[in-house]
Amino acid sequence: MSETQLRVLSLNCWGLKYVAKNRPERIAAIARALASSSHDIVALQEIWVSADYALVRNSVASRLPYAKYFYSGALGAGLAIFSRFPIIAATIHPYSLNGSPIDVTAGDWFVGKAAASVLISHPLLGQVQVFNTHLFAKGGEEGPDYNRAHRLVNAWEFAKLARQSAELGRYVIAAGDFNSVPNTLPMNIIRDHAGLSDAWQVSHPALHTSSTPPSPSGAISAFGVTADSPLNSYSSGKPLEGMARRFGGKRLDYIFFRQPTKPPASDKTPILTCTNSNVMFTDRVPGQEFSFSDHFGLEATFEIRFPAEDVESVYHAEPTMPTAGAQSRGSIAISSTSNISSSVPSSLTAESIVPILQSLTACYRYSKSRARMHLTIFASCIVLLLGLIISSAWLPRSWFSPIFVFAAVVVAWLATTMLYVGFVYGRWEVNALMNVIEELEIMRGGIGTRYDSRSDR
Repeated sequence: MSETQLRVLSLNCWGLKYVAKNRPERIAAIARALASSSHDIVALQEIWVSADYALVRNSVASRLPYAKYFYSGALGAGLAIFSRFPIIAATIHPYSLNGSPIDVTAGDWFVGKAAASVLISHPLLGQVQVFNTHLFAKGGEEGPDYNRAHRLVNAWEFAKLARQSAELGRYVIAAGDFNSVPNTLPMNIIRDHAGLSDAWQVSHPALHTSSTPPSPSGAISAFGVTADSPLNSYSSGKPLEGMARRFGGKRLDYIFFRQPTKPPASDKTPILTCTNSNVMFTDRVPGQEFSFSDHFGLEATFEIRFPAEDVESVYHAEPTMPTAGAQSRGSIAISSTSNISSSVPSSLTAESIVPILQSLTACYRYSKSRARMHLTIFASCIVLLLGLIISSAWLPRSWFSPIFVFAAVVVAWLATTMLYVGFVYGRWEVNALMNVIEELEIMRGGIGTRYDSRSDR
């Protein structure tokens, strides 16, 4: 295998125990597919069962001998990275905001969404930091501004980590389920502040311009659809958002990359370029009627080039139209001969920060109001408990006692929950939002230019 080529795969496995359909069969099929693939780095999300991780690791150990499974939150981060190259360090950064502890149906708070990363030693690139993440799920572009704030905080923290890694002189590859379609605020933060290039956009510079909606397979080829596709057995037939219906699904999974900010001083500094990206695992599991996951996978192929190989062509090559490749088992492949500049995109501008601050500020005010409501409920529960205790002395019948005890337990549980959510979590959420707001205000040109955080403390 040529060391000048690097193949990366990202896949959301939908591996939540007891909830995800056909999980054992699907994970086994994913493990078999990965064992026969030629990827150098594999990033998996939603692989929450440790036995599933062990199955995948044993299947790919001969090809990808280095692996890291990450733990976070009460149920684990669900993130794993497998590598052909030695892992010399690993870390995980749980996001400051992951939803509310009382939002049990969403579950993000319990799993502890995070940015995980490994530092690998590549024979040509040197140190490469590989990130794997799964951003906060709820809070799309529709609805109130405060619904988007937690995902924006995730994106901001992820972008800072990637940027800092590049400033340490490392190459950066970032993969995962970002739960956001292109050109939304979270993706703009990640691309612009971290200086990351989108592998799909680089290798697919041509846009679908026809007024006729593409077919489901055409949507995958044109837009890189990885979720809510009619071709996916778990999406087919379910009600979809307007964007998913219009574009044949949504692109939520990405692979990003960038060069070091300060590469080693040498006229032989390698340049990382993306030459190809494919949507993977689009077929059904062999012998079954269901898909590998509720998401498709995404792979990117990178070439490592050196100044002696005409770096000017890498910096200034005109993009060419992608050519359709043949559809292979489990993938729809699109090739491109276009190259990418290693220059870093500009950071967030003052204008681009404004809508981000609007969402964060709306959530800040909403969080303070919600915390007061929860504390009011706590105080009401205390009053009700006192009433139950006092009235228990005048119970007319003995069989009322179990009812009073049960009611007291329920009210005490509610009071404890409201105290934690209103005071502990409420302060945590407000402080986390304030930290990001002030960082963005500093970047924008000074605290208080749009929103004076100190006035609400």
